[in-house]
Amino acid sequence: MHVTSFYPVLMSDDVAATSAYYQRVLGFETTFSSDWYVSLRLGAAELAILDRSHATAPQGFGASPAGVIINVEVTDADTVIAELPNDVRFVLPLRDEPFGQRHAIIEGPEGVLIDIIQPIEPSPEFAAAYADGAESR
Repeated sequence: MHVTSFYPVLMSDDVAATSAYYQRVLGFETTFSSDWYVSLRLGAAELAILDRSHATAPQGFGASPAGVIINVEVTDADTVIAELPNDVRFVLPLRDEPFGQRHAIIEGPEGVLIDIIQPIEPSPEFAAAYADGAESR
């Protein structure tokens, strides 16, 4: 299989407000916009927002995306977190994890969690769990 792109599409009750949040908080730029669907890009990362009541969502599957965590990997978590708007809601404060992450989690629209992650050296017990040559995540 030759994959040319892979990105999440989050269903939303308010496409405009949800896409505006990702633009304001994380700096995504709009690549396509309609009243029912917005496509966003941040560097090589893509994210789309879909009106959950639109006909393109199969009948019975137009649910809000609660329970989803979006990982945003960065080179300097401290700087990114310091630059976030004051009104973001942290659900996990910035901290180092033995499995190889310095991260904090904020709550986004529709109950989606956004994990701002900086890979760091994992502890020896976790380092052994990574595949040969794989970076910590």
